[in-house]
Amino acid sequence: MIEVRNLNVRQGQFSVRDVSFTIEAGEYAILMGTTGGGKTTLLESICGLRQVHSGKILLDGVDVTTWLPGDRGLGYVPQDLALFPHLNVSEHLAFALKLRKVPRREIRQRVDELSKLLGIEHLIDRTIKRLSGGESQRVALGRALVFRPRALLLDEPFSALDQETRSEMHTLVRRLTRDFGITTLHVTHSEEEALALADRRFLLKHGNLTELNLQGLPIES
Repeated sequence: MIEVRNLNVRQGQFSVRDVSFTIEAGEYAILMGTTGGGKTTLLESICGLRQVHSGKILLDGVDVTTWLPGDRGLGYVPQDLALFPHLNVSEHLAFALKLRKVPRREIRQRVDELSKLLGIEHLIDRTIKRLSGGESQRVALGRALVFRPRALLLDEPFSALDQETRSEMHTLVRRLTRDFGITTLHVTHSEEEALALADRRFLLKHGNLTELNLQGLPIES
Protein backbone atom coordinates (compact mmCIF):
# COMPACT_ATOMS: atom_id res chain seq x y z
CA MET A 1 0.00 0.00 0.00
CA ILE A 2 1.16 3.54 -0.81
CA GLU A 3 -0.21 6.33 1.35
CA VAL A 4 0.63 10.01 0.95
CA ARG A 5 -0.58 12.46 3.59
CA ASN A 6 -0.64 16.24 3.10
CA LEU A 7 2.53 16.19 1.02
CA ASN A 8 4.21 19.46 0.09
CA VAL A 9 7.24 19.59 -2.19
CA ARG A 10 8.81 22.76 -3.58
CA GLN A 11 10.99 22.96 -6.68
CA GLY A 12 11.96 26.54 -7.51
CA GLN A 13 8.75 28.47 -8.24
CA PHE A 14 6.76 25.23 -8.60
CA SER A 15 5.23 23.22 -5.77
CA VAL A 16 3.15 20.11 -5.15
CA ARG A 17 0.66 21.27 -2.54
CA ASP A 18 -1.08 19.36 0.22
CA VAL A 19 -1.39 16.13 -1.79
CA SER A 20 -3.08 13.15 -0.12
CA PHE A 21 -4.06 9.77 -1.57
CA THR A 22 -4.00 6.05 -0.85
CA ILE A 23 -3.35 3.17 -3.24
CA GLU A 24 -4.39 -0.10 -1.66
CA ALA A 25 -2.20 -3.21 -1.77
CA GLY A 26 -2.22 -4.77 -5.23
CA GLU A 27 -4.00 -1.85 -6.93
CA TYR A 28 -2.78 -0.37 -10.21
CA ALA A 29 -3.10 3.42 -10.10
CA ILE A 30 -2.63 5.78 -13.04
CA LEU A 31 -1.43 9.36 -12.49
CA MET A 32 -2.17 11.79 -15.32
CA GLY A 33 -1.63 15.51 -15.82
CA THR A 34 -0.12 18.17 -18.01
CA THR A 35 3.59 18.43 -18.73
CA GLY A 36 5.27 20.22 -15.84
CA GLY A 37 2.33 19.54 -13.54
CA GLY A 38 4.41 17.76 -10.90
CA LYS A 39 3.93 14.07 -11.74
CA THR A 40 7.62 13.18 -11.81
CA THR A 41 8.22 15.35 -8.73
CA LEU A 42 5.60 13.33 -6.86
CA LEU A 43 7.08 9.99 -7.95
CA GLU A 44 10.60 11.07 -7.04
CA SER A 45 9.36 12.20 -3.62
CA ILE A 46 7.82 8.79 -2.96
CA CYS A 47 11.06 7.13 -4.09
CA GLY A 48 13.13 9.35 -1.80
CA LEU A 49 14.92 11.07 -4.68
CA ARG A 50 13.45 14.48 -3.84
CA GLN A 51 13.24 16.22 -0.47
CA VAL A 52 9.79 16.54 1.09
CA HIS A 53 9.10 19.87 2.81
CA SER A 54 6.13 18.63 4.84
CA GLY A 55 3.71 15.73 4.98
CA LYS A 56 4.24 11.99 5.16
CA ILE A 57 4.84 9.02 2.87
CA LEU A 58 3.86 5.60 4.18
CA LEU A 59 4.51 2.21 2.59
CA ASP A 60 2.50 -0.69 3.97
CA GLY A 61 1.70 1.49 6.98
CA VAL A 62 5.34 2.39 7.74
CA ASP A 63 6.41 6.06 7.67
CA VAL A 64 9.36 6.19 5.23
CA THR A 65 9.38 9.96 4.65
CA THR A 66 12.98 10.37 5.84
CA TRP A 67 14.31 7.01 4.65
CA LEU A 68 17.04 6.74 2.01
CA PRO A 69 15.84 5.61 -1.46
CA GLY A 70 17.52 2.21 -1.22
CA ASP A 71 15.84 1.44 2.10
CA ARG A 72 12.27 1.94 0.82
CA GLY A 73 12.04 -1.30 -1.15
CA LEU A 74 10.52 0.35 -4.23
CA GLY A 75 10.92 -0.61 -7.86
CA TYR A 76 11.29 2.46 -10.11
CA VAL A 77 11.37 2.77 -13.90
CA PRO A 78 12.14 6.37 -14.98
CA GLN A 79 11.13 7.72 -18.38
CA ASP A 80 14.67 7.36 -19.77
CA LEU A 81 14.94 3.83 -18.27
CA ALA A 82 18.42 4.61 -16.85
CA LEU A 83 19.92 1.38 -18.16
CA PHE A 84 23.68 0.97 -17.75
CA PRO A 85 25.51 0.76 -21.10
CA HIS A 86 28.33 -1.38 -19.66
CA LEU A 87 26.02 -4.15 -18.36
CA ASN A 88 24.30 -6.86 -20.37
CA VAL A 89 20.72 -8.03 -19.82
CA SER A 90 21.63 -10.67 -17.24
CA GLU A 91 23.73 -8.21 -15.28
CA HIS A 92 20.88 -5.69 -15.24
CA LEU A 93 18.45 -8.25 -13.85
CA ALA A 94 20.96 -9.34 -11.22
CA PHE A 95 21.99 -5.81 -10.23
CA ALA A 96 19.52 -5.14 -7.38
CA LEU A 97 19.97 -8.66 -6.00
CA LYS A 98 23.75 -8.27 -5.82
CA LEU A 99 23.34 -4.98 -3.97
CA ARG A 100 21.18 -6.85 -1.43
CA LYS A 101 23.79 -9.62 -1.15
CA VAL A 102 21.39 -12.34 -2.29
CA PRO A 103 23.19 -15.71 -2.65
CA ARG A 104 24.50 -16.45 -6.17
CA ARG A 105 22.33 -19.53 -6.65
CA GLU A 106 19.17 -17.58 -5.83
CA ILE A 107 20.27 -14.74 -8.14
CA ARG A 108 20.66 -17.17 -11.04
CA GLN A 109 17.28 -18.73 -10.29
CA ARG A 110 15.44 -15.40 -10.11
CA VAL A 111 17.12 -14.03 -13.24
CA ASP A 112 16.24 -17.20 -15.17
CA GLU A 113 12.62 -17.16 -13.99
CA LEU A 114 12.05 -13.46 -14.63
CA SER A 115 13.76 -13.42 -18.03
CA LYS A 116 11.34 -16.16 -19.15
CA LEU A 117 8.32 -14.26 -17.80
CA LEU A 118 9.51 -11.16 -19.64
CA GLY A 119 10.21 -13.06 -22.86
CA ILE A 120 13.87 -12.00 -22.95
CA GLU A 121 15.66 -15.23 -22.05
CA HIS A 122 17.17 -15.34 -25.56
CA LEU A 123 18.67 -11.87 -24.96
CA ILE A 124 20.29 -12.64 -21.64
CA ASP A 125 23.90 -12.06 -22.83
CA ARG A 126 23.11 -9.15 -25.14
CA THR A 127 24.36 -5.63 -24.43
CA ILE A 128 21.91 -2.74 -24.02
CA LYS A 129 23.04 -1.10 -27.26
CA ARG A 130 21.82 -4.14 -29.19
CA LEU A 131 18.26 -4.06 -27.82
CA SER A 132 15.12 -2.63 -29.43
CA GLY A 133 12.94 -0.13 -27.57
CA GLY A 134 10.51 -2.80 -26.41
CA GLU A 135 13.33 -5.11 -25.31
CA SER A 136 14.91 -2.28 -23.31
CA GLN A 137 11.57 -1.63 -21.62
CA ARG A 138 11.35 -5.29 -20.59
CA VAL A 139 14.86 -5.18 -19.12
CA ALA A 140 14.09 -2.01 -17.15
CA LEU A 141 10.86 -3.54 -15.86
CA GLY A 142 12.69 -6.72 -14.89
CA ARG A 143 15.37 -4.81 -13.02
CA ALA A 144 12.66 -3.04 -11.03
CA LEU A 145 10.75 -6.26 -10.23
CA VAL A 146 13.50 -8.82 -9.61
CA PHE A 147 14.01 -8.01 -5.92
CA ARG A 148 10.25 -8.27 -5.28
CA PRO A 149 9.59 -4.63 -4.35
CA ARG A 150 6.82 -3.57 -2.00
CA ALA A 151 5.54 -1.21 -4.73
CA LEU A 152 6.36 -0.26 -8.33
CA LEU A 153 6.61 3.30 -9.70
CA LEU A 154 6.60 3.88 -13.47
CA ASP A 155 7.27 7.27 -15.08
CA GLU A 156 5.89 7.23 -18.65
CA PRO A 157 7.88 4.09 -19.50
CA PHE A 158 6.08 3.28 -22.76
CA SER A 159 5.73 6.74 -24.33
CA ALA A 160 8.47 6.23 -26.94
CA LEU A 161 7.19 2.86 -28.20
CA ASP A 162 5.18 2.18 -31.33
CA GLN A 163 1.51 1.24 -30.92
CA GLU A 164 1.95 -2.52 -31.27
CA THR A 165 4.86 -2.72 -28.85
CA ARG A 166 3.08 -0.42 -26.38
CA SER A 167 0.03 -2.69 -26.38
CA GLU A 168 2.28 -5.71 -25.76
CA MET A 169 3.87 -3.92 -22.79
CA HIS A 170 0.45 -3.01 -21.37
CA THR A 171 -0.51 -6.68 -21.35
CA LEU A 172 2.83 -7.73 -19.87
CA VAL A 173 3.01 -5.19 -17.07
CA ARG A 174 -0.60 -5.77 -16.04
CA ARG A 175 -0.08 -9.53 -15.93
CA LEU A 176 3.14 -9.31 -13.94
CA THR A 177 1.84 -6.81 -11.39
CA ARG A 178 -1.29 -8.90 -10.88
CA ASP A 179 0.63 -12.17 -10.60
CA PHE A 180 3.11 -10.66 -8.12
CA GLY A 181 0.43 -8.65 -6.28
CA ILE A 182 2.47 -5.44 -6.57
CA THR A 183 0.98 -2.05 -5.76
CA THR A 184 1.70 0.20 -8.76
CA LEU A 185 1.69 3.94 -9.47
CA HIS A 186 2.13 4.69 -13.17
CA VAL A 187 2.51 8.16 -14.72
CA THR A 188 1.21 8.56 -18.26
CA HIS A 189 -0.31 11.09 -20.67
CA SER A 190 -2.15 8.34 -22.53
CA GLU A 191 -5.89 7.90 -22.09
CA GLU A 192 -5.57 4.54 -23.83
CA GLU A 193 -2.98 3.44 -21.26
CA ALA A 194 -5.22 4.56 -18.41
CA LEU A 195 -8.18 2.60 -19.77
CA ALA A 196 -6.06 -0.51 -20.31
CA LEU A 197 -4.34 -0.58 -16.92
CA ALA A 198 -6.02 1.44 -14.18
CA ASP A 199 -7.83 0.29 -11.07
CA ARG A 200 -7.61 3.89 -9.80
CA ARG A 201 -6.99 7.19 -11.58
CA PHE A 202 -5.60 10.50 -10.37
CA LEU A 203 -5.09 13.87 -12.06
CA LEU A 204 -2.27 16.17 -10.93
CA LYS A 205 -2.78 19.70 -12.24
CA HIS A 206 -0.92 22.83 -11.11
CA GLY A 207 0.37 20.88 -8.11
CA ASN A 208 -3.10 19.81 -6.92
CA LEU A 209 -4.37 16.21 -6.98
CA THR A 210 -7.89 15.06 -7.90
CA GLU A 211 -9.12 11.47 -7.99
CA LEU A 212 -11.00 10.49 -11.15
CA ASN A 213 -13.37 7.64 -11.83
CA LEU A 214 -12.36 5.10 -14.47
CA GLN A 215 -14.12 7.19 -17.14
CA GLY A 216 -11.83 10.11 -16.31
CA LEU A 217 -14.37 12.29 -14.47
CA PRO A 218 -13.67 13.83 -11.04
CA ILE A 219 -14.95 11.85 -8.06
CA GLU A 220 -17.02 14.07 -5.78
CA SER A 221 -15.54 14.27 -2.29
